[in-house]
Amino acid sequence: MMEDFNSETDSDYTSYWRDWFISSRGNEYFCEIDEEYLTDRFNLTGLNTEVPYYQYALDLVTDVFDLDADDDLREQIEKSARHLYGLVHARYIVTTRGLAKMVDKYKKGDFGKCPRVACEGHPLLPTGQHDVANTSTVRLYCSKCEDIYNPKSSRHASIDGAYFGSSFTSMLFQVYPALLPEKSVARYEPRIYGFRVHASAALARWQDRYREETRARLRDAGVEVKYAEDDEDDEREDDEDEVEADEADARGARVAGDAASARMDIGN
Repeated sequence: MMEDFNSETDSDYTSYWRDWFISSRGNEYFCEIDEEYLTDRFNLTGLNTEVPYYQYALDLVTDVFDLDADDDLREQIEKSARHLYGLVHARYIVTTRGLAKMVDKYKKGDFGKCPRVACEGHPLLPTGQHDVANTSTVRLYCSKCEDIYNPKSSRHASIDGAYFGSSFTSMLFQVYPALLPEKSVARYEPRIYGFRVHASAALARWQDRYREETRARLRDAGVEVKYAEDDEDDEREDDEDEVEADEADARGARVAGDAASARMDIGN
């Protein structure tokens, strides 16, 4: 909120809006946008249709806001100013100057470290999965394992992903290829009492699971298939049935023999 900024007058507040925004808790992912970039209308093309109270919001961001507005209107303008700054930020960080600022924050670990143990605390970069606002929140990209993660802080997790865009991380490593780390090849090895689980066991489980998934897909498509293992299973079942039938016949013969012996004993 605007009251969070420690200033004596409204003019002091508007003179340092960007400083207040960058230093606010939850905005650590953002870098400061140069005033020259903000005042160049070409860089703001199309944003007037996406941001309510656009002109007032721009005046607030560029420190020329001078409007005697009530608290409700001022709060709406403040909200629009934050949204405008985020949208401009996505454009700024893919410029030469913006990339350099984000690289400095990346090297200092301002975006956090990868939670994957095998990445050994490699620094992360904020990224968006979409370029359209209000579609998804920001994610954190690890260039070592090439995966994305949710921010730990709820303040960071609520930031719109469009404020960083989907092209930023790729652009950064195109401009600074020396920052690309060696890919992580270390993998966790399951063990039982210190002994590694044999790879054939994992392969057999994977094969069984893949076979069942394939069979389910074919069944859904109206195709019935049989595997060689199925024929072996059928043969085993047939053999078991024959054995059971022979055992049943043997039991029947024993019962019949016992009954005949009983009748002979009675006759005698």
